[in-house]
Amino acid sequence: MTKTPVGRIGPLCAAALLLFGLAGCGGLDTLPTAAPVKDEESLKSEYRIGSDDNLSIFVWRNPELTSSVPVRPDGRITVPLIEDLPATGKTPTQLARDIEKALSVYIQDPIVTVIVTGFVGPFEDRVRIVGEATRPQALPYRSTMTLLDVMIAVGGITDFAAGNRATLTRIEDGAQKSYRLLLDDLLREGDMAANIKIAPGDVIVVPEAWF
Repeated sequence: MTKTPVGRIGPLCAAALLLFGLAGCGGLDTLPTAAPVKDEESLKSEYRIGSDDNLSIFVWRNPELTSSVPVRPDGRITVPLIEDLPATGKTPTQLARDIEKALSVYIQDPIVTVIVTGFVGPFEDRVRIVGEATRPQALPYRSTMTLLDVMIAVGGITDFAAGNRATLTRIEDGAQKSYRLLLDDLLREGDMAANIKIAPGDVIVVPEAWF
């Protein structure tokens, strides 16, 4: 297997390749079109709150306690009468029950509704794209997200990208697995057979072409 010379790829791509041990992508399998994601039913469960989400918290008959707050990077929120309440990883309903429990010290039978108004999602679920994407970034995972959705969000790939040597790293059954992506076929040839489903936590690395 021919190894990719790290010195000839972009800095972000090189760092990602070193991180995931992807010095080369020869011999990697390609995922079939819209390949099913492991435990797909579990991905359709209720939304889990993540850091940087924005929440609207409504307390019935207590407008002075109603507020809109961001989830801090430490995963907690502060609302009237309650400080440092953990929020990340919970569904809005679970967080509402926790707020009700905390408020019950001060008011009788509080009824709370939590509405997520700005969606980012849990940190570990975000989809990361590095290397020769037009706008490398981390994206919040969306149910039914595909590779094409990701490429649209990052503005495609640069003129210097080797799209058909791109790789996807995914955790499956507790093990890290890597797959070849055919981004040139998808974006430049319109080959929808190269489109696949994306899973939470996927990492996409787009290397630089060899000239």
